[in-house]
This record gives sequence, C-alpha cells and structure tokens, in this order.
Amino acid sequence: MLHSLLLPVHIAGGIVGIGSGTAAMFYPKGSPGHARAGRFFVAGMLVMAAATYLAVLKRQPHNVGGGIFTFYLILTAWLTARGRDGETRFYDWLILLIPAILGTLGWIKAVQVVRGLATQPEGIPVGMNFFMSTIMLLAALGDVRMLLRHAVLGGKRIVRHLWRMCFGLFIATGSFFLGQQQVFPAWMQGSALLMILGTLPLPLLIFWLLRYRFASAYKSWRLQPAAQPASPIAASR
Repeated sequence: MLHSLLLPVHIAGGIVGIGSGTAAMFYPKGSPGHARAGRFFVAGMLVMAAATYLAVLKRQPHNVGGGIFTFYLILTAWLTARGRDGETRFYDWLILLIPAILGTLGWIKAVQVVRGLATQPEGIPVGMNFFMSTIMLLAALGDVRMLLRHAVLGGKRIVRHLWRMCFGLFIATGSFFLGQQQVFPAWMQGSALLMILGTLPLPLLIFWLLRYRFASAYKSWRLQPAAQPASPIAASR
C-alpha cells in the first residue's frame, strides 16, 4: 500500500525536477526565468529524494544512498543560494556527515566488490561506486573547508551552488534515462540517445563552470588599473 502511494510521488517529483532543472541550466544565470525554474527544480528534487523510502522497501541500499546524497546536494545548494556572503550555520557541521559517511561506506563496498568479498547489483559497474563515493567525499571536504574558513564568499558561493545543483540533476537524469530503460520503447533501450540524455548535465556542468571561471578572470583583468607611464623626471633619476 505504501509503495503504491509513494511511487507516483517519486515519479512526479523526478519529472518536475528533470524538466525544470534542464530549463534552469539554459536560462541566463540570475535571470527571473532561472530563479523560477530553480524553485520548481528544488521542490521536485526534494520530493523525489524524500521518496527514497521506496528503495528501503525494495532493499536497494545503493538507491537509498543515492537518494540521501541527492537530498543533501539540493538542500545545500539551495541553502548556499539563500544565504549571505560569510554566513555559516551550526547545523552545517551535522550536514557534512551525510556525504562523509556515504562516501566512506561506498568506497569500502567498492573495494570489497573488487576483492570478491561482496556482490555488485546487476547493471551497475563497480566503477560507478568509486566515482560516486569520490564525489561524496569531495563534497564533504568542500563543506569542511567552508566551515574552517568560517565562510563561503562571492564567486565561491556561485560555484558551490552550481556544481551541487547540476550534479543532483545528473543523478536524476542518470537514474531515469539509464537506470529505467525498460520504460522506453525497445528500439531506444541501450541507445546513444539515452546515454546522452542521462549524462547531459555533466558536460553542461563543466561548460558553466569553465564559462564562469573565464568570465571572472576576464572581469578581474579588466578591473586592474592600467600601468602608468613613468614620468620624465622619475626616468632621469
């Protein structure tokens, strides 16, 4: 009964999240359209991740961890955008335990699979375990660095918000287009189209990060005062 109630909620949240998240990535950053799509994305993704209890019912620990990590990514990205420069909160120290614990457990499980001490779910390469666990640990390290510096300022806030939102979208698209291929027509299953749709947020993430980095460097260069020519008096000394 509970499964039949949660499944439509999970699917609806995922559809809203993927659609609005894709729109948010193509809107100019900071525009009203981006902000509006971002609000729908956060709501949809949090609803989708909150329905992770479905994975508990199905005894799918890898999906449980993925759902919890998705919830963490979207929540911290939203809090970063909503907060002010230099603002940290006491519960940030608690939140960082989520990726730290998940990443550590993920690495342990991946090593056990490689050594033949554990089994891997069918259809999921062990390399994905290492990849996701590493991202989780890097997210935790980013939280620790932010808290030790007592702030996340200016451009670093944008980068933190951007990569967490985009990677959360990647988890959603990958889970749907690659992990649920049975819902698509037979001719699409295993196709390059589903691979592209499933992984599209990653190249878009790289594009926006590079664009932001280069734009920031260009603005910094443009703001530097031009070198003043030496006066004849100074030159003669």
